[in-house]
Amino acid sequence: MAMQESGEMYLETIYVLSQKQATVRSVDVAEEMGYSKPSVSRGLGLLKERGLAETDPAGNISLTKEGKKLAKSIYERHTVLTELLMRIGVDEKTATEDACRVEHYISEKTFKAIKKHVKEHS
Repeated sequence: MAMQESGEMYLETIYVLSQKQATVRSVDVAEEMGYSKPSVSRGLGLLKERGLAETDPAGNISLTKEGKKLAKSIYERHTVLTELLMRIGVDEKTATEDACRVEHYISEKTFKAIKKHVKEHS
């Protein structure tokens, strides 16, 4: 079953936050995404059901091995697409926003071709 865009956004946000800070809590995710705490709670519940995230008794969120793998893949799409868009002249803010939209819909075949092109022209 494919993950919906919102689930991917939660995974990516948790992953990015975990790279910047020692612990990630629902309030951090809500603040970063601009969502309400109840929305984040529902989203996190769905990630937990799928075995992609877990929380400890203190409320700290962590990604499971599978969750981290998927989050890294989503984040890689985001960064490669952002880099490509900036290379062709799109400003950073627009490139980041557009990459965020595209990363959820682009096929694996197309992404691999883009990634190869970006690496070859680095």
